[in-house]
Amino acid sequence: MKTLLSGNQALARGAWEAGVRVAAGYPGTPSTEILENFAPMSNVYAEWCPNEKVALDVAAGAAYAGTRALAVMKHVGVNVAADALFYASMTGMPAGLVIIVADDPGMHSSQGEQDTRRYAKFARLPCLEPSDTQEAKDMIAVAFELSERFDTPVIVRVTTRISHSYGVVELDPDAQGPVWPDDSPAYHIDTTKYVMVPGNARRRHPVMEQRMEDLAAYANEFPVNRVEMAKCPAPSASSSTPVPGTSLGIVTHGVAYQYAREVLPEASFLRLGMTYPIPRQMVADFAAKVDRLLVIEELDPVIEEELRLAGIECEGKQFFPLIGELSPDAVREGAVAAGVLEETDQVPQVPGTSESARHLPALPPRPPVLCPGCPHRGVFAITRKLKLVVNGDIGCYTLGFLPPLAALHTCGCMGASIGVAHGLSKAGVQQKNVAVIGDSTFFHTGLPALLNIAYNKGTATTIILDNRTTAMTGHQQHPGTGYTLQEEPTMAVDLPTLIRGLGIEHVHVVDPYDLQEVEETLRACVECDEPSVVIAQRECALLPAARSRYQALTVDAESCIACGLCRQLGCAALFKGEQIERSGGRIAYKTTIDPLLCTGCEICAQICPRSAISFRTDTEEVPA
Repeated sequence: MKTLLSGNQALARGAWEAGVRVAAGYPGTPSTEILENFAPMSNVYAEWCPNEKVALDVAAGAAYAGTRALAVMKHVGVNVAADALFYASMTGMPAGLVIIVADDPGMHSSQGEQDTRRYAKFARLPCLEPSDTQEAKDMIAVAFELSERFDTPVIVRVTTRISHSYGVVELDPDAQGPVWPDDSPAYHIDTTKYVMVPGNARRRHPVMEQRMEDLAAYANEFPVNRVEMAKCPAPSASSSTPVPGTSLGIVTHGVAYQYAREVLPEASFLRLGMTYPIPRQMVADFAAKVDRLLVIEELDPVIEEELRLAGIECEGKQFFPLIGELSPDAVREGAVAAGVLEETDQVPQVPGTSESARHLPALPPRPPVLCPGCPHRGVFAITRKLKLVVNGDIGCYTLGFLPPLAALHTCGCMGASIGVAHGLSKAGVQQKNVAVIGDSTFFHTGLPALLNIAYNKGTATTIILDNRTTAMTGHQQHPGTGYTLQEEPTMAVDLPTLIRGLGIEHVHVVDPYDLQEVEETLRACVECDEPSVVIAQRECALLPAARSRYQALTVDAESCIACGLCRQLGCAALFKGEQIERSGGRIAYKTTIDPLLCTGCEICAQICPRSAISFRTDTEEVPA
């Protein structure tokens, strides 16, 4: 049976067909849809965890219990899960454990583009990489078989293009999915294997290293590594049999294989489905058959370095980019630089296909902005008014750094805002400073940092932007929403009670749509010589509960003085309207509101010095 699936959907289906019963993860683009598609499948248990380390711990525990288990995260999530990654590699487990990691070359939704293959080598774990959607599904079963054969977790690394591209996938029509045993299995206790005190760890380390030697040998016969020798015309008229093309050999992986095949169809290929450990003998045999060996890989020169360590002469990153994701054009440019394509083989870069289109001006860039009605906008309006140094975090509120709000001054990684704010305070900076962090991110890694402020007698103010969801990645549940990944009702964390339990007494809940309340509360908190927390609580404007209350605002053109203060909020529903001329020939613009975008949050109405903004009346016509 064939169907059209995205890479993430194919990965989820592959896990189900492979009999995965327990899956855990934390949402992060480009990996989020894997668990969202897996969770509704039959006979499975899936959960969103507070962070990636917890998710990997959960999956490891399930594998210890004899159940095939899956952990899912994006590349920077591996940093959070690193402790669990290393102990799981050391112990191994009786049932398969696969860790799907989605890298983000080009940083479409990330603060870095680290290469997870480095972690595979660091943690002594095999790393598999599919090249298309069909392989994304099929490789999950292969990964579990590898995991159980060699008593090791296995990393399946995908990238944004594999995760979000669609392809036709052949499904197993006889697949039944996971089957739960009738009786609960007994846990097999083996303290020498699973209790990583130093004495046991010293005994396990040689086992782990031997496992990698065995895996390296097996890689040479592993079926996901594939040689494709090109065929070229027979050398003479007397022979009609094509002979293998030997002038150029390419070692590649993942989506880079697709680009290289498109650009260099006459080359011979060694496509690596296992990128760690490298099948050294297989590569050496391939290299011996070709005159020149190129490595085409995305991000770090991981394969190239491994080949050089094995004494195999090759070329790669001197021609192909180290930064950003590859594309057919990037591969073509590298091939021209390497001298394996002529300059004339370059595809001309033109804005359009017609002659007239080539003379059109380039479209202006359209930076991402906070959505109309976003509750974070009111908080940033006040932090800017109070001239606070704002230490940001990872979430949709990160967009507050862009003009015209320009209200964020630091942003590093999940949970960093609170620790950075504490550090600024302890350093004695002149300005008042605050941390802003989302509710899901607070549960992820903000809690320990806030506890640190309380324990070490800090004075920083933390603003928790509680929009009742994990908004940036598409409205996933978290411990504060009251629902699990599989939409079951559960407890919901009461933030004020939790924070007071950490030893912080000054906890305030405000409505970020009420600018006066936000300002008064923040003024009091930043002047306080004790730690404080402001919970700005209002659901995301895109959630159904908020959508049901949309009511557009309008501007009274007679009252508007074209000061432009409302447009400094950076709301997409507000734009320039009637043009007026000031003294000295200066031009100013009154504001108008798009009723199809406006949610009626009234933040702009509170900013307006002339009270020119109000709700539309029933007699005002809204465009269709």
